Amino acid sequence: MLSLLDIFMMDERTYRRPNSSNNQPVPSKDIAFAGRTQIQWLKRQLLSEKATWKVIASDMPLGLIVRDGSTDFKAWANGDGPALRRELKLADLLRFIKNKNIQNVVWLTADVHYAAAHYYDPAKAQFSDSKTFWEFVAGPLNSGTFGPNQLENTFGPQLIFQSLLPGMKANRPPSEGFQLFGGVKIDAYTKVMTVTLRNLVGETLYSVDLPPET
Repeated sequence: MLSLLDIFMMDERTYRRPNSSNNQPVPSKDIAFAGRTQIQWLKRQLLSEKATWKVIASDMPLGLIVRDGSTDFKAWANGDGPALRRELKLADLLRFIKNKNIQNVVWLTADVHYAAAHYYDPAKAQFSDSKTFWEFVAGPLNSGTFGPNQLENTFGPQLIFQSLLPGMKANRPPSEGFQLFGGVKIDAYTKVMTVTLRNLVGETLYSVDLPPET
C-alpha cells in the first residue's frame, strides 16, 4: 500500500547569500537561497517518492513580500513582475513539478507572524509555467504577531484567508490571543487532505478539504 504523505523539509537559512534588492535578471552564485544541491535533492525526491501527498515545508513564504529595510528583501518575493534573482530558482522548481506532472504538492511556510491560506493560479501570474497549488502559512506559537504582508503577483497567489486585518497594531503579545498554528489530516480512504488553521485555544479559523489529483 502506498503511503499517504511525504514531507520535505527545506533549509533556506544555511545556504542563502546576503539579502539584497533581489532583482538580478539571471542566476548566479550570488543569488543562492536554498542552494543548488538542495534543489537538486528536492527534485529527485519529488520524482522518486510515491506518496499521495507531497508537502514541502519552507521556512520562508513564497509569494509574501518580507522586507529587510527599505530596499532589500528577506524571502523569495521581491514585488510584482517577472521572476528575478531568488525567484528564478523557485520558478525552475515549479516548472519542474509541472513538466514532470508531480501531483498533490502542498507548501507549508512560515517566518511571517500570522496565518494565511494562498491559492496559486498560473492563469493570474506573471510566471505561468506551473501547476496550481496551495500554500498555508501558520505561526507564531509564542512570539509577537505581525502582518499581514503584501502578496506579489509573480507566481499568481490568491488570498483565500488571512488571520489579521490590515492596519492592526504590530507585535501583539501572546497574552492578546493572536498566536496561531495549523493542522493537517488525511483521510485514509478518500485521501482528502484537510488543512486547518487554528487560534491559541484551538478554535478553527479556516479549514479546507483538498481532494487528491487523479
